[in-house]
Amino acid sequence: MNLLRDIKGTIQPFWVTLRYMFKKPVTIQYPEQKRTPSPRYRARIVLTRDPDGGERCVACYLCSAACPVDCISMQAAEREDGRRYAAWFRINFTRCIFCGLCAEACPTLAIQMSPDYEICNRDPLSLVFEKEDLLIADGGKDKEYNFYQHAGIGVVNPRGGNDDEYGPVDIKSNLP
Repeated sequence: MNLLRDIKGTIQPFWVTLRYMFKKPVTIQYPEQKRTPSPRYRARIVLTRDPDGGERCVACYLCSAACPVDCISMQAAEREDGRRYAAWFRINFTRCIFCGLCAEACPTLAIQMSPDYEICNRDPLSLVFEKEDLLIADGGKDKEYNFYQHAGIGVVNPRGGNDDEYGPVDIKSNLP
């Protein structure tokens, strides 16, 4: 019994090899032919903009806190109207493992993963991208989302002034 199983275990891998030996190989000549990645492919990180053209990033530091290799750094600043923004934003792509945790942690959809996978370079300092290198002109995957239209922070509408919110609640009214 064991002899038959051993013979089958020896011949079966050779049969797989022989079967594929006479098929035409599928080879992509990379620089000339570029492979189209799947729609959910995560590669280069980009910073997106609101529909009105403003930056979506509010410098909440959630992306840098979620990053397991600590490749994201930024500095928060505030405009005259009270809106926060990132004074500078830096990603070190030599350390980035493209896990997508920063995009998942971003509450404003400012950080998104693009399918651009051609960012290799021999000079490690050229793989440190600043905010100007990361910003793109549109909203990325969700072009119509505007964080300040939904947040109710007082920049666009007063707190509780949006259609899907209540006004402030007096907590003493809950007492018996």
